[in-house]
Amino acid sequence: MFIGEYKHNIDEKGRLAIPVKFRSDLAKGAVVTRGLDTSLFLFPMEEWDKLAQKLANLPLGQSNSRAIARLMLAGAMDVEMDKQGRVVIPEYLREYAGMKKTVVLAGLYNRLEIWEQSKWEEYKAATEKDAEEIAETLGELGI
Repeated sequence: MFIGEYKHNIDEKGRLAIPVKFRSDLAKGAVVTRGLDTSLFLFPMEEWDKLAQKLANLPLGQSNSRAIARLMLAGAMDVEMDKQGRVVIPEYLREYAGMKKTVVLAGLYNRLEIWEQSKWEEYKAATEKDAEEIAETLGELGI
């Protein structure tokens, strides 16, 4: 289970250190892909397989289905941790997310989201401002 926020730097080779507490969850392999809101999603292989199967089975006749499948499946890359617990984030994904040096890894239960730090701070501030409205919507959903 992934929870919490962690700031880390990406080095000049695109390597990102995974927080120690998450390394065992990613030891059997992982996939990094384009996420939403210009973030990246990092999934353990088991979770990725579940999502990829659902994306692959979306109706081809619906443009939104094709778009999200292309965004996430075509953008995906298998990654493995090195002995220092780092994964390489491919350049095309770093460019997509606007990543420079400092990123935030946000734990979201079954995945990690990787954000360029300034974008995360902007997103978090906007979300906190709308917290009451978001809470009402969640209440309507039974949460």
